[in-house]
Amino acid sequence: MSLATVPLSAIAAPYAAMVVDARSGEVLHSRNADTRLHPASLTKMMTLYIAFEAVKNGEISLDTKVRISKNAAAEPPSKLGLRSGQRIALRYLIRAAAVKSANDAATAIGEAISGSEAKFARRMNRTARALGMTNTTFKNAHGLTESGHLSTARDMTTLGRHLLYDYPQYYNLFSRRSTHAGVKTVNNTNRRLLNAYRGADGIKTGYTRAAGFNLVASAERGRERVIATVFGGRSTASRNAKVAELLDLGFRRAPSRVALRKPKLPTYGTSAPAGKTIRVATAVKKSLRPQLRPKTLFRTEPETPETQDTVVASASSIEFDIQTALIEAQGDKPATALPEEDIDTPQVVTRISTSGGRHWGINVGRYASRYAAEKVLLKTALTEMSTLDGTLRKVVKNSRGYEANFVGMTRETADLACRRLQARQIACFTIGPS
Repeated sequence: MSLATVPLSAIAAPYAAMVVDARSGEVLHSRNADTRLHPASLTKMMTLYIAFEAVKNGEISLDTKVRISKNAAAEPPSKLGLRSGQRIALRYLIRAAAVKSANDAATAIGEAISGSEAKFARRMNRTARALGMTNTTFKNAHGLTESGHLSTARDMTTLGRHLLYDYPQYYNLFSRRSTHAGVKTVNNTNRRLLNAYRGADGIKTGYTRAAGFNLVASAERGRERVIATVFGGRSTASRNAKVAELLDLGFRRAPSRVALRKPKLPTYGTSAPAGKTIRVATAVKKSLRPQLRPKTLFRTEPETPETQDTVVASASSIEFDIQTALIEAQGDKPATALPEEDIDTPQVVTRISTSGGRHWGINVGRYASRYAAEKVLLKTALTEMSTLDGTLRKVVKNSRGYEANFVGMTRETADLACRRLQARQIACFTIGPS
């Protein structure tokens, strides 16, 4: 939240602190760490965590245009200044919430993902429980003071550690001194600590009169990384000084070498964490068993301006029949994955129109042999059916090896596919029209 109009010292709020070794989760210092207090804009850490989760799950994309509601536009400062009815990409709302701590952006994120801020708050609480934040209750997406909206230094430290390790691809947001948020460039509310403390790279500030000046900060020096949390600071300067003192304490107490023990990803039991549930309407009920036929070499007709063809010789007729059965079984709807022994077959016979702006693609690696590239393409296609359905699997040989590509995609679909694959720890980058 904006500190420009905040008095130099806040009304005294209860003090609490926690310091952990981020690598292992070991507690290095705590004081009143389990006292339930007002988190203020530290709340937005959970809003952002769920936004990253929703993007990973395919519920929404970073390029989705979010319509700003009257409710979101009416949030008090700090805010981006969004207008009711305005449309803005989710990525800019995320930047505004993470860097400027914009309340209107946080509310818009919650409404875009769950349909309403109340439903989003329920998801926040489910996620908090799944992360082990046992003393936290959220009532809104932004952190403005509301009865019952409470957390602890321990829980917010836990959340900061999950942001760092669960979504490292987004963590750089928290260290940006400024960023473009779609309608204007915004400055980081934590830039003073980022500029002053060596190794500091995040995470989130918060202030309300009820909470005082709060901060979850992380810093890395060499192999060591420490997270420190403070609730109830009396001013920006005194809070930053206390956090710096706690980070120093953490680096003194943290061992130089320690085994990295990342926190476990949240588990939600039988209920889905997402606001949307995707059900497969039709699944393959039986596997088609192909008949043996003589070995042969299969080719497609020559290319035309409207089509691209990829032809790969099968290693055996049985491999070709397995692939044919898979393609026929899938049809136009998602199918259940085959056993590992069936995934290893490399046969690919695909054809797709490149009209309609589908000139983009993705690359999932370079391999030493065509067979290895084809194998990865097939496994990847079965892993990520929803975004790769209908794409062309194409192996391109060059002087450095065999490139494994999916082509025939729109730019938005290619970006989404890459993000989903990267979330599964599968290397990927987009390919533009050549």
